[in-house]
Amino acid sequence: MNIFKYLSHTFATLLLALSFGSVQAQDIKVVYHVNTGVDTAAAILGNVRNHLNADPTAKIVVVTHGPGIDFLLDGAKDNKGREFSGMVSDLSGKGVQFRVCNNTLTSRNIDANKVSMDAKIVPSGVAEVARLQAKEGHVYLKP
Repeated sequence: MNIFKYLSHTFATLLLALSFGSVQAQDIKVVYHVNTGVDTAAAILGNVRNHLNADPTAKIVVVTHGPGIDFLLDGAKDNKGREFSGMVSDLSGKGVQFRVCNNTLTSRNIDANKVSMDAKIVPSGVAEVARLQAKEGHVYLKP
């Protein structure tokens, strides 16, 4: 092998290794898109918990709209009568961010004060999902 081919191959290998290492060093950012009601919320929150157990450094944002906001309203319970507030607070304490669509609140005449204190209201849930993907590099998950 001539020296130029060897150096070229070695340089390409080094660049690949360096770029792979930098990708590995970055935190994984994920947006969970939730637009289904309380009957699916416990399973979705379980997915988020399992995700964090597998990768505690993951940056997770749960964006809700339509019936998906229901588990983030004060006093929300699943079909077995269990409240979501404890699970949401626990995940929030681990860095998970929850976002609620203001368009949904407005169209359903829900007072913003009824939204969990662990959640942030955003103008539009679907626009927030798109923004997180396009501008902040979040991976999209639809549980």
